[in-house]
Amino acid sequence: MGVRKLKPVTPGQRHKIANTFSEITTNKPEKSLLRPIKKSGGRNNAGKMTVRYIGGGHKRRYRVVDFKRDKEGVATVKTIEYDPNRTARIALVVFIDGEKRYIIAPNGLQVGQEVVSGSGVSPEVGNAMYLSEIPLGTIIHNIELRPEQGGTLARSAGSYAQLMSRDGKYAIIKLPSGETRMILVTCKATIGSVSNSDHGLERSGKAGRSRWLGRRPRVRGVAMNPVDHPMGGGEGRSSGGHPRSRNGILAKGQKTREKKKASNKYIIERRKK
Repeated sequence: MGVRKLKPVTPGQRHKIANTFSEITTNKPEKSLLRPIKKSGGRNNAGKMTVRYIGGGHKRRYRVVDFKRDKEGVATVKTIEYDPNRTARIALVVFIDGEKRYIIAPNGLQVGQEVVSGSGVSPEVGNAMYLSEIPLGTIIHNIELRPEQGGTLARSAGSYAQLMSRDGKYAIIKLPSGETRMILVTCKATIGSVSNSDHGLERSGKAGRSRWLGRRPRVRGVAMNPVDHPMGGGEGRSSGGHPRSRNGILAKGQKTREKKKASNKYIIERRKK
């Protein structure tokens, strides 16, 4: 794991900082866990563009990742692999009965290591446990919001949360955003932080690399005409007034969360601005 700075032999490589991919053990994914991905180009079923700046990009196949970790028993890590659909690495694990599954690879997971899921499991890296059994202060990731839903929180590269305390049927978790919230102790989480923590240090080096990822050039609202954007128009380089989206929804500090949202009662401390 790590990054490397390329020699400036071309303009595109002058500012490029690339991943070393040193932890990856194979470049051939498990065929039985691959699914096709159909590109939308930001268009809906009527062919109308509903999301801008999406299109092109390299063809991908989806890797079916086990976020639920619902199969109990010992599984051995066979490979650590690259996944084009996420920033983290994934690990192929094989159970004793021969079943293969992909999991989010935590930091420090090695090929040949054994991972276990369920109750009565020791809190070691890669093991999935119920929040009721995880020791306080433990670093965790891939956390469920509802029991048996599958992990939804702290899944991107380098992210992790911390189990702060327990209060009755709730565990109090500090999330990567800085938010502290209550989650039922019957939910599962995986021990450790997510792999590829150096992802934030990478730099693409050129615009073409964004096109490979399926991202088209983004046009600033200030640069548009008034007919195209609320912040468009004006003589010369005018600022554009209050920052807002194309639909007029305020941005840059305006709260967009619903005031009476049901899950508000579970949030103890809001995320930092």
